[in-house]
Amino acid sequence: MRYTQLGRTGLKVSRLVLGTMNFGGQTDEKGSHALMDAALDAGLNFFDTANIYGTDDDRGATERILGSWFAQGGDRRDKVVLATKVYGNMAGGPINEEPWPNHYKLSAVSIRRAVDASLKRLGTDHIDVYQFHHVDRDTPFDEIWQAMDVLVQQGKILYAGSSNFPGYKIAQANETAARNGRVGLVSEQCLYNLFERRAEMEVIPAAQEYGLGVIPWSPLHQGLLGGALRKQREGVGSRTLMGRSADGIADAKVRAQIEAYENVVDEHGLEPGEVALAWLLGRPGVTGPIVGPRTGEQLDSALRAVELDLPESLLTALDEIFPGPGPAPEAFAW
Repeated sequence: MRYTQLGRTGLKVSRLVLGTMNFGGQTDEKGSHALMDAALDAGLNFFDTANIYGTDDDRGATERILGSWFAQGGDRRDKVVLATKVYGNMAGGPINEEPWPNHYKLSAVSIRRAVDASLKRLGTDHIDVYQFHHVDRDTPFDEIWQAMDVLVQQGKILYAGSSNFPGYKIAQANETAARNGRVGLVSEQCLYNLFERRAEMEVIPAAQEYGLGVIPWSPLHQGLLGGALRKQREGVGSRTLMGRSADGIADAKVRAQIEAYENVVDEHGLEPGEVALAWLLGRPGVTGPIVGPRTGEQLDSALRAVELDLPESLLTALDEIFPGPGPAPEAFAW
């Protein structure tokens, strides 16, 4: 496994991030433990979760599964850089249902309640990277950073990160922190992959400017970049025909792009999913993509991507198939 610094910090993390969103839902506790053991054995030391992961009826199930895995000992907790998130509605029912006031988002009250609940579920005394899962337009950053300072002083968190922040919010958050002598955000999780490159316009430049490590989520765009058409032809990978993947395959323009992508990858004797991950690993500012394997074979495939050096001819072809938006302001002005 290769390692890098998380943004401008001294924290060393693996170039792949183990995503745990499937734990407790599509992957049971035993299978989740097996995947975490395999990931740790392979050198992955950066595990990502969120307080809302689980099911509609059992939000927090994923954190509890990590907690039961840590409880097995063997220095598991000490070896892992643990990242979780705060913002979401932890009440039961539909995820977008309006919860009881002050039971979600980023008020000082909500952050205090959420971190204590996460620590209890995770069975640990601290969270290494505590991430804001979404922008809270109702709470000023002065209040947010004051709440985070208390948690740092209490030893409950070490670093703060963001997720799904636009570029201007990254700037606003870190400028507010700097005015008060605080460290500010050290990472940003964003939707970023070969197919979805809008983050290159402003989010990633903002992250680089402020020294944030970029952690792309959905690196295969829900399977669209993982050989979706090949799997459809072969009648395997039923989950491929879900979400963005299903919508993409049904769109003639997108289908043509994916066909061109799979063809050029085949010409180079490579696997689509591994190429998509390797491409991200070579992008400026990227710390490591989040991978959510459901099987040992999928984990092995992700590990191979870390060692994969893509030839220039392939990189050029990928840019032609999936052109990025270009930097701001040139992407929308002169």
